Amino acid sequence: MQYWLIKSEPFKYSWEQFEKDGNTMWDGVRNYGARNNLRSMKKGDLAFWYHSNEGMEIVGIAKVVKESYQDPTTENPAWLVVDFKPLKKLKKSVPLSILKNDPRLTNMDLIRLGRLSVQTVKEEEWEIVMQYANGK
Repeated sequence: MQYWLIKSEPFKYSWEQFEKDGNTMWDGVRNYGARNNLRSMKKGDLAFWYHSNEGMEIVGIAKVVKESYQDPTTENPAWLVVDFKPLKKLKKSVPLSILKNDPRLTNMDLIRLGRLSVQTVKEEEWEIVMQYANGK
């Protein structure tokens, strides 16, 4: 299994709306690096849900339920989507400021590639974030 981080601005599509919907198609990605990450996702992979711009924090965990396919919002075959379902809301959200101050996370994509909307997360990074989420 691989781990990921996906970003959404809460005023456009929040974790709360995602939970209400029960699943979503991750569309509208128009960055090649983010697209390549979508292409690499496999069914069952997990992704942190990150509220960008407002909040700037990891708030939940989503699960890949359908691997990449043509983005139906464009006719350009270069762009892909992945389907997610909500797995769980984090017990405690994890702000970007906390992650930036942890020296173990200096190489995390969220710190290094802040603008990329779909990012990789290493297993060790996942575990560190989950420690924060569980109040440790």
